[in-house]
Amino acid sequence: MTTLSGTQAAILGAYAELIEELGSDDVSNRVIARRAGIAERTVFRNYPTRVDLLLATAAWIEATLFAREESHSIFDLPLAIREAMHRYDARPELAHVVAETAMRGMNGASPSPGRAHLEQLLDAEVPSLDPVQRRTVIAALSHLDSVGTWVTYRREFGMDSRDIADAAAWAAEAVLDSIRDRVTPRQAT
Repeated sequence: MTTLSGTQAAILGAYAELIEELGSDDVSNRVIARRAGIAERTVFRNYPTRVDLLLATAAWIEATLFAREESHSIFDLPLAIREAMHRYDARPELAHVVAETAMRGMNGASPSPGRAHLEQLLDAEVPSLDPVQRRTVIAALSHLDSVGTWVTYRREFGMDSRDIADAAAWAAEAVLDSIRDRVTPRQAT
């Protein structure tokens, strides 16, 4: 995410608060401006369209409210996914905004923001995977490590927070089990 001005952060923070209180469809720029303590035209100057505002807010939510430490090993990912699912469940309105923005494929939305980090970890720990296996593992883990997975488990299966976290972590473990025997030992430093 690019660096935001104080005004932009205030707008996005205000919009995120209002989404939790009112839902994303019920928030006007006038209400956002009032909450942020700025003029309504300032919202339009920074985010000319509703899509611009929604994309920026979804990216801000993911980078700030749902941020987490990056895993140091690809095999730590199931625990990180478990924790992320609990964070999404604690703020469902915001999780839905992030997921729907990514799943609709809106221009500028990032469906798998952690993909590059997953690729780095996999290259460092399991470099012997052929390109097809590598792509399959990255695709599966990217999908599991997303707010879209949380939404699917919640909406489609009616799962509760613990069950969602367990299912996502278990699925990530299953993906990783298929490559555990291919790990390249790290060199002692």
